[in-house]
Amino acid sequence: MSVLEQIDAKVSQLSPELQAEVLDFVEFLNYKKAKDQPVKTDPTPQLPNKFGAGKGLITYIAEDFDAPLDDMEEYMR
Repeated sequence: MSVLEQIDAKVSQLSPELQAEVLDFVEFLNYKKAKDQPVKTDPTPQLPNKFGAGKGLITYIAEDFDAPLDDMEEYMR
């Protein structure tokens, strides 16, 4: 007797309310299995970050970059 046949035999002996509960549990297991499956959205592999990878990307920094902001003057005193 296969597992499916054993399940069918045991569930058919239950009341309709308990059969509905078994169905809910089976649907929960299917949901849980689908949720655990990884979702692949990007077929290209993610390369690891390397030190210095952004070198040369910043071409301009304002002269007053390090100057305090006007909004922060009251906190700097």
